[in-house]
Amino acid sequence: MDNERSGRRFESVYSTKVRAGRRRTYFFDVRKTKGEDFYITLTESTKKFNDGGYERHKIFLYKEDFNRFLAALEDTIQHVKTSLMPDYDYDEFDHQYDEESENSMDDTNENNAAEEDMNW
Repeated sequence: MDNERSGRRFESVYSTKVRAGRRRTYFFDVRKTKGEDFYITLTESTKKFNDGGYERHKIFLYKEDFNRFLAALEDTIQHVKTSLMPDYDYDEFDHQYDEESENSMDDTNENNAAEEDMNW
């Protein structure tokens, strides 16, 4: 349930996003509770094909889990990179996104209007 609809209001103190192709965006938001505590929400937003809306999945990450979460994520990524797919060029998509962003300024304007509704 959305924080505003449930009557709870948590202040967003930092936000960044990662575009992952044309349909997926990841949002990393730091929130502040009324008790002056902080936590992170990780949100995957995927554009739906049929109705143009978005499907969202959230993970709430609390400060006591930061170190374990980061260690497990880094370990998992390194396992894939070194053991499962050592010959893959992991920078391939970084270059692809750079080229797409230069070639799709019109798409960016359309997406900005759709993503304004996703400010957490």
